[in-house]
Amino acid sequence: MNFDQRVHKILLKIPKGKVTTYKEIAEALGTKAYRAVGSALNRNKHPEMYPCYKVVNSDGRVGGFALGTNDKIRRLQKDGIEVVSGKIKDFNKKIYRLS
Repeated sequence: MNFDQRVHKILLKIPKGKVTTYKEIAEALGTKAYRAVGSALNRNKHPEMYPCYKVVNSDGRVGGFALGTNDKIRRLQKDGIEVVSGKIKDFNKKIYRLS
């Protein structure tokens, strides 16, 4: 399984109404390559199957999305995640820890 596939497999663990971070995913893979995780997410061709929009910055900021930040926020809101001024509301309650 290549790096992208390993990243995408982790996305399937994130429950509805929760988010995780690039750092959490990298650490779950035993690496500090946070940017590589972001690149793998950017290459995801199936965001409905592999919910890359549920991955945010470690400080709760929404971060980037290949289809645009507004689309990412819309998807997060549809999943029950409230976004205020570009940050996840109640981030500490919404984060899904992988380790």
